[in-house]
Amino acid sequence: MDRNSNLYTILFSVIIVTISTLLLVLAVVLLKPYQEKNIRQEKMADILYTIGLDKDALAAKAAKDGNKLNYEQIEKYFNLYCKEQLTLKYDGSIDKNVKAFDVNLKPELKKDLKEQIYPVYVAEVEGKKYYVIPLRGKGLWDAIWGYIALGQDFNTVKGIKFGHKGETPGLGAEITKKWFEEEFIGEKIQDENGVFKGISVFKGNKDPKNLDKQDNEVDAISGATLTGDGITDMIKERIEHYTPFFNKIKEQKK
Repeated sequence: MDRNSNLYTILFSVIIVTISTLLLVLAVVLLKPYQEKNIRQEKMADILYTIGLDKDALAAKAAKDGNKLNYEQIEKYFNLYCKEQLTLKYDGSIDKNVKAFDVNLKPELKKDLKEQIYPVYVAEVEGKKYYVIPLRGKGLWDAIWGYIALGQDFNTVKGIKFGHKGETPGLGAEITKKWFEEEFIGEKIQDENGVFKGISVFKGNKDPKNLDKQDNEVDAISGATLTGDGITDMIKERIEHYTPFFNKIKEQKK
């Protein structure tokens, strides 16, 4: 075949595109298990972070046992500290047909509230119990998400972890910084009368140094007002749906 002909050029192009496509598909197939493993690891690490076990703490624990922190070690600690993984229905009852870890909030939030599944992780550290709730909402540009851990009083924040898809670097993206996440530790989600309030994130509050843990407020990041509003709405909207579950536990303790 004449290499200078149009037919040769077309066939050559088709062959190159076909080979490239096959290689791309093969790479996706081969890498998928590793990607899924990384996603699981990050999810477990984020949940552990909210109960006071960040990666440095986990690495120290692993080193004490003569190991390096890896997927197997993170899974080990997750199973050690996470005592229960529950999926709740709208009324606070437990749905035993769905695994909490497999629930993806992105499609869940598109459902009617009464049709949604509400995952909760019950963890225990040094004899203290915590309830970790997945969060998902909308920031300035795209989705924001995270996990929040509440103490046995269902009121005090033990820890929180944020993630985002497209917040502005240096502004809204700062929500993933440890210094900002630590601002939530010790905050209350109820007022002094036990009424659910959530946690408001905004600039200009009366406690910029965050010394008052009873005011249901956290000082926002400068220049990230809309991201702060998104966090406020996300925390309130998600946690409120767990009130029936919390009330059932309180009744059982009486």
